[in-house]
Amino acid sequence: MSTSDSSVDDSDTGRGETENERLDRNWGEMLQELRVTQTGTQILTGFLLTLAFQPRFEDLDRFQVNVYLVLVGLAALATGLGLAPVSLHRALFRQRAKRRIVQTGHILIRATLATVATLMVGVVLLIFDVVVSRPAAITAAVISAATVIVLWVIVPAVYRARHQPRDGET
Repeated sequence: MSTSDSSVDDSDTGRGETENERLDRNWGEMLQELRVTQTGTQILTGFLLTLAFQPRFEDLDRFQVNVYLVLVGLAALATGLGLAPVSLHRALFRQRAKRRIVQTGHILIRATLATVATLMVGVVLLIFDVVVSRPAAITAAVISAATVIVLWVIVPAVYRARHQPRDGET
């Protein structure tokens, strides 16, 4: 198929794919990302849910209980956000809405990642607070947050700035 063929998107990615093929590929890649994210979220959620049934749970102070409850809420939110693109796909299935599904899915995955990052930092805070001390917990949480920001925000931004894709490349 030549690039002058009208079925090929004007923003040729060098893959020789139509816009629909590109959207299908993007959707497939997003589903793979969601699978990885969902596994991590399920592990954190399972960990949190078991805590309330441990004998030492009664020893938690008010701050620790509040952090725990916020974390359970974040875990539920992360799960809901992570499943939302699939629900959206089901709702719009065969409605010729793949572009909207991919665009909205992208936003939902970013929100999922932000929620999971906050959840991870909060779990570090809670564990260090219970096991070591509040100052150690705050230090560990700050280090965890900085690590997530560097690895999930700064590194990709630097890479994106240094390796700008050609127009239309996805």
